[in-house]
Amino acid sequence: MIDVGSSIRVAFRALRVNMMRSALTMLGIIIGVAAVITMLAIGMGTRQQLSEQIASIGSNLIIILPGAITSSGARMGTGSNWTLSMDDAEAIEKECSSVAAAAPIHNGSAQVVYGNLNWATTIVGSTPGILDIREWPLQSGRSFTDQDVRTATKVALIGQTVSDYLFGDTDPIGQTVRIKNVPFIIIGVLVSKGQSPVGQDQDDTLYVPITTAQKKLFGAPLPGSVRTIMVKARSSSELQSAENQITALLKQLHHIGPKQENDFSVRNLTQILEAQEAQSEAMAILLGAIASISLLVGGIGIMNIMLVSVTERTREIGIRMAVGAKTRDIRLQFMIEALTLSLLGGAIGIIIGVGSAQMVTIFSGKPTIISLLSIFLAFGFSGLVGIFFGFYPAYKASLLNPIDALRYE
Repeated sequence: MIDVGSSIRVAFRALRVNMMRSALTMLGIIIGVAAVITMLAIGMGTRQQLSEQIASIGSNLIIILPGAITSSGARMGTGSNWTLSMDDAEAIEKECSSVAAAAPIHNGSAQVVYGNLNWATTIVGSTPGILDIREWPLQSGRSFTDQDVRTATKVALIGQTVSDYLFGDTDPIGQTVRIKNVPFIIIGVLVSKGQSPVGQDQDDTLYVPITTAQKKLFGAPLPGSVRTIMVKARSSSELQSAENQITALLKQLHHIGPKQENDFSVRNLTQILEAQEAQSEAMAILLGAIASISLLVGGIGIMNIMLVSVTERTREIGIRMAVGAKTRDIRLQFMIEALTLSLLGGAIGIIIGVGSAQMVTIFSGKPTIISLLSIFLAFGFSGLVGIFFGFYPAYKASLLNPIDALRYE
């Protein structure tokens, strides 16, 4: 019967005899495990941040952009022409069965003034339905109404960033601000949404009725024309159907023939954002895979040192065999040594990896997520590396002839 306890004691004694060499052997495993944990923490943190940002945009979104114009032979690009209108948005909401809601948007940038303070922000003119489409609730106050849109009322909803810079701790509700010297009454404050997937501060915005934006702030080249239309499909499974229905309806409304180029562009915003998330996930896996190479390098280091150890301790192996040690005892002893090196290195690597991930968050501000699963995987993989790369040296030691081993100088 194998005396496991005796083999473990012999293995630890052998490792203590060469402390420096054992420490250097573990270095590859330490670096590998630390790198795996750190890279996975960064990847998972980035992926979760992107997921939250995608959720903050809204779900099942489609954005419709106007077409392009050609000036002096030069194509100006999507959105340079005014081909969309409020009537288009109303028709899309009423006639497209896969569409839950549609909201026209007429936006621009302007300075918002309150007392002796001012702040440059994005002004978005839209209808009350935009908040449902964006899934953006109010923190306080109320939203503007359809009546406010019909009468071009000078009321506004503000994001948290605008509220913080202009009002601080003061309640903004009921206060009057000036936009292009036009007074607006603040009737609501939006819940904070944070950054968008492209890094834009979504809270740095101010919403007004779309007719107010058209008539009193930015104007419009044609009555009722808008810059974009934002649409929410009824479900993710109906996104493609909604795209097809919108395209067909707009071609009909704009009198576009089968062979004519569309004067609008329909884009599935949700799919674009989900593609970004998939890329982030793939990058996290790639980073983890690259970091895992360090573990393999560390395993090769363990095998090399164990082969050297077998050569150096050939006489010891011969003596053990001469006094009754079996082949399996010798094999177990060296397997335990290799496994001890890898597991101890893995434990130290976990501590360093967790610390490194936290340092990344502290110094760069980037979120990192350390999961127990990644720790267990890294530690378990380090053990497998020790077993895999320690087997050959242990097998080689167990095959030594006792007589030849005792003669070895």
